Amino acid sequence: MFLGLDGFRNGWVTVLLGGDRQEIEFRPDLASALATPFARAAIDIPIGMTDDGERICDQLARDKLAPHRSRVFTGARRWLWDGFTDPDEANAEASRRGQKRASRQLWHLGRKIMEVDAFVRAHRGLDIREAHPELVFLRLNGAPLPSKKTEQGAKLRRDLLVAAGFAAIDDWLTRARIRTGAKPDDVLDACAVALAARDCAGSVPEGEPPRDAHDVAMQIWF
Repeated sequence: MFLGLDGFRNGWVTVLLGGDRQEIEFRPDLASALATPFARAAIDIPIGMTDDGERICDQLARDKLAPHRSRVFTGARRWLWDGFTDPDEANAEASRRGQKRASRQLWHLGRKIMEVDAFVRAHRGLDIREAHPELVFLRLNGAPLPSKKTEQGAKLRRDLLVAAGFAAIDDWLTRARIRTGAKPDDVLDACAVALAARDCAGSVPEGEPPRDAHDVAMQIWF
């Protein structure tokens, strides 16, 4: 069984792939999302962090996605959320340290980033990898895609997933909208990283990845 996870406001969208089995679930927390036995899981969230927020995998991913480099959020640091509850105070400390300030988008991902960090560090025997859906879609399309927030971009991503074998994607998108509060792009992204879990085609950086101070690999798969 292979799992792809993407966060949404009420928890985690989890896509399960195994043989002919394709399922989607909406779980309130990471532990329940990963309770199903799996061979490998891929999550669209930073795994492994440096003290200054600089990671080579982020830079390489941004280069691959050029000219859409901003689709990769950068700057995750444990101390941002370990010691602060206010983004302005955290950014004042970042400036004091001579580091880049955290964007509001990154700041609001903090709870999920720390949830994943704690789980990965506590379950080192599990194969849990960071993946980026935009790198997966780039691989499937062979060229940069328009924004997923546009009608054209969302349809193209949906069509690429149908071509990749997701026969029930339209039903999943309807279920998500009506029952869970998950947005269409949350579902599409979870499907994409599920493909990265099942059919790993590459990573940035390639080969043995650098590791952070807690011996967590910093590598993005697609």
